[in-house]
Amino acid sequence: MDLIFDHIAPELFAALLLATTFAWMLIQGVPISVGIAVSSIVTGMFFLPVGTAFFIATQKMYSGIDSFTLLAIPFFILSGNLMNKGGIALRLVKLAKLMGGRLPGALAHTNVIANMLFGSLSGSSIAAAAAVGGVMGPLQKREGYDPVFSATVNICSAPTGILIPPSGPLILYSLVSGGTSIAALFVGGYAPGILMGLSVMLVTYFIARKKGYVSDRTAEEKDTTLGIILGAIPSLLMIVVVIGGIIIGAFTATEGAAVAALYSFALSLVYRLAAPREYWDVLKSTAVTSASILFLIAASGIMSYIMTITGIPDVVADGLRYFSSPAAILLMMNISLLIVGTFMDLTPAVLIFTPIFLPIARDLGVDQVHFGLMMIFNLGIGNITPPVGSVLFVGCSVARVTIEQVARELPAFLVAVVVDLMIVVYWPGLSLALPRAFGLMA
Repeated sequence: MDLIFDHIAPELFAALLLATTFAWMLIQGVPISVGIAVSSIVTGMFFLPVGTAFFIATQKMYSGIDSFTLLAIPFFILSGNLMNKGGIALRLVKLAKLMGGRLPGALAHTNVIANMLFGSLSGSSIAAAAAVGGVMGPLQKREGYDPVFSATVNICSAPTGILIPPSGPLILYSLVSGGTSIAALFVGGYAPGILMGLSVMLVTYFIARKKGYVSDRTAEEKDTTLGIILGAIPSLLMIVVVIGGIIIGAFTATEGAAVAALYSFALSLVYRLAAPREYWDVLKSTAVTSASILFLIAASGIMSYIMTITGIPDVVADGLRYFSSPAAILLMMNISLLIVGTFMDLTPAVLIFTPIFLPIARDLGVDQVHFGLMMIFNLGIGNITPPVGSVLFVGCSVARVTIEQVARELPAFLVAVVVDLMIVVYWPGLSLALPRAFGLMA
């Protein structure tokens, strides 16, 4: 061991060993959570006694998920699944159609608005892409829309759901960052989320005009305007109840997640669109999804510890400090995250890179809330880009089109959302104005 360190710095050796082991396991098809745990333990064995490495790994896995805050994640997943089965998505789509008006490509704009509305209730971009895409895809196809275009719009607007609260990734960031105010993150997410949605609508407008989607034959809608609004109000009230309750301090984010699940269950009973068997399926799906996320968080606890004791974050920080300008350092961090997002899903990326980049951002004077929203926005873009974009996979599957087909339509949308990202990064007031207005931060 000493012979190795005579030729290479311990920090660099640890970084190379951790990265290569992790990459090799991913190439072999090992689940990402297992890859994180095993590569971390293997690296730790070079710096700690073998018995100690395994003991600490077990300890860190337990302590990594021993958090009351984390209960919010399964509750919000349950709430999203209940909304997906309980007919809420359909009512929000009708409201979105009403708001979409007669713009060129009105049904595509409807898709964007519906994703913003449903995402803000479910807290999941994947759930939004599946639920809204499943409803809107057939409608757009019947109106003569290109299925690839429809799928692309659905995919690119779905990540608004992880910015407009409630948001599972923002809760996760709060935990990993050491307790950043969830209420401030939630309220701060509105402006970036709406900005992303409007940008996707702008690109959609120009493409729809070019393709000739100038009118939509939606006159067969039987519901009246008042009926559509009244039908959607109970669903939208969940935002008022949950987010309003968190802001005024009536309950914590975790308790708000439980309220959201209970509210969604009550709505599904009122709408009577979910069969009894479907509730059992919802519980099973929630348990499986929650278990996979929590195991991933537990495994990431080992990696965070190993990176800390081996000094990997310090090496990265020293490398970034070669850039003298804070603006350049922020740009390099965002470029790194954009690259990471193309091959790593959002949850592990938040768990791995928050401990590395957040201390650097603090040194630059970047607020934790601003940095969190910037990071989630950035990694949300990764959700829609090949080769590992989870929203990309779901959106293509729902629309029955190939990733290759959608990839050809993506560039214009990606340019727009990357421009949005730069606005979020270099204009902190966009993210922080609302939290400050509500007194959630100084």
